[in-house]
Amino acid sequence: MPVSKLKLGKLKVVRRQLLQRYEHQPFVSCLAGLYGCQWRRYQRARAQPGECCCSKVECGSFGLLILTFFLSFLFLYFWSEAQNDYNDFDWFNFGTLGFWFPWSLVLLVVAAALFTYIALLLVLAVCLLSEGQRLYLHWSHKTGIVVTLAFSVTATAILSDLWSKEWKTLLLSLQVTAPYLHVAAVTLMAILSWPIALHFFRMNKRVRQVVVLGLYLSVLFSLYLVPLGMYSPCIKEAGTLGPAPALIGHRGAPMLAPENTLMSFEKAVEAGGKGLETDITISYDGVPFLMHDSTLRRTTNVAEVFPNRTHLDASMFTWAELQQLNAGDWFLSRDPFGTVSLLSEADCSQAQNQSVPSLAQFLEIAAHSGRLVLFDLRRPPYGHPYNQSYINVTLQVVQAHINSSQVLWLPSEDRELVQAVDPELQQTSGEKASIQELTDSHITRLNLHYSTMSQQQISKYQSENISTNLYVISQPWLYTLAWCAGAQSVTTNSIHILSNIHKPLFLMTPEEYSLMWILTDAVSAFLIIAVFTFHWWRERGLPFWSGSRQTHENGPYSKFRTELSDVWSISSVHVRPDLRSTPSSPSNPHLPTITEE
Repeated sequence: MPVSKLKLGKLKVVRRQLLQRYEHQPFVSCLAGLYGCQWRRYQRARAQPGECCCSKVECGSFGLLILTFFLSFLFLYFWSEAQNDYNDFDWFNFGTLGFWFPWSLVLLVVAAALFTYIALLLVLAVCLLSEGQRLYLHWSHKTGIVVTLAFSVTATAILSDLWSKEWKTLLLSLQVTAPYLHVAAVTLMAILSWPIALHFFRMNKRVRQVVVLGLYLSVLFSLYLVPLGMYSPCIKEAGTLGPAPALIGHRGAPMLAPENTLMSFEKAVEAGGKGLETDITISYDGVPFLMHDSTLRRTTNVAEVFPNRTHLDASMFTWAELQQLNAGDWFLSRDPFGTVSLLSEADCSQAQNQSVPSLAQFLEIAAHSGRLVLFDLRRPPYGHPYNQSYINVTLQVVQAHINSSQVLWLPSEDRELVQAVDPELQQTSGEKASIQELTDSHITRLNLHYSTMSQQQISKYQSENISTNLYVISQPWLYTLAWCAGAQSVTTNSIHILSNIHKPLFLMTPEEYSLMWILTDAVSAFLIIAVFTFHWWRERGLPFWSGSRQTHENGPYSKFRTELSDVWSISSVHVRPDLRSTPSSPSNPHLPTITEE
């Protein structure tokens, strides 16, 4: 058969393979265009067997991309889990900067946007590697990576310095999210096995293979063993979960009404709160009233009524002056929790007309509804008429308006004297201590920050009839953790939300968790082994490098490269027409003459 017919016949087979080869070109073009702005085919190149997937510069960029991905994820996770304390963060900035702005939400949105951007770049890179393409990252993306990295590191460092206790919140969150993070991480490693196996079997240097495979397996086996060190109070035997913690409204229901107002406490009672928490200050003429801050600037219109006294201590105002202030307008204008839009017109109108309430008014609501009362008592500054007698003044109001057994007495000063005067008060401590010290001080309840949560300590105190209240818990996952840890009550801003939670969000028996862990690891291990086996089988016919000399073996890829060369030869030659149909004889073959155009 003539050579021309052989090659032209082979062209049909090659054409079919070319069509299969180019079926993915739009997809690869999209990947390369988004990742490196290489929208045209001639701008990109495939990683040949034995070659690295990218140059040293691009390899460094890819490594920086991976580092930025993990650091941006760390900050996003850290800040999203700190959502319980966003209100404190925003008011801290208000006190520092002098104006209100929802900095916490802005920071969350920026962190989420930057992480999404980095995650998409990483997905594009992994897809390109899976297609065997050489990586090239556009300079604009490199700039974006540096900006994201700088933002993540700077924000983490600043918040760690100013708000280091939030790292404890992050550790607590792992007691709920760790099982799901483990599944997600193992799934990610299974997905990454495809490009890693592809390039592992294409590497020509044993050292590179050992490094890549060693690093991958080290991370994988570490993830497999992580559950061995996990602890969560929500992994417990069936039937051992105690009752849900009672809810105490933190300054009432501050998401539904202005904090520390009568409307706020009424809303807390309506939402099913078992207790009410507030803060007490003594006015200049001896009237205990409700105010958390040392000044009136944040929660009243003192700047309008008394513009020259905005920074004056709240206790330096008389009760008559305090009654001139509006304590609700700020809530509607600043919307600290983003919940004003959920209120009815009647609620907005009521909130707008709130005033600073007295302790007596607050206690009447608690007494009428049969709710517990918990409050902080702030000592007036030096020179105040009631600097020495503020406890006696407060105690007199308490005894006159409510049953003492409903009061959780938190102030630590003169505790023995208060206990002697009114032994029915439930003495409450804001600090941990030994059982002996607590019983000697007649402590029946602890009021602790949620970051100190410990199932063992709560159980130990409970065995001595000392209950534990945790503050301030507003996120459902934290409430779940407090429930599983055995806390008897929690102080919350979101009483209307937590009151609708009837079972923990996360609760497993040890057997269920072990099954989840083993199945995840086993399935991922099977898939990873299958992926590596497939690539070994597919790549065993690829050309490999031996020293500086390239050797070809019979296989689909080497065959395909040969056929591509044939197509190039055919497309660039011209067969003389007069010889196309000339028969050839064994004695004198008339082969077609091929001339290059």
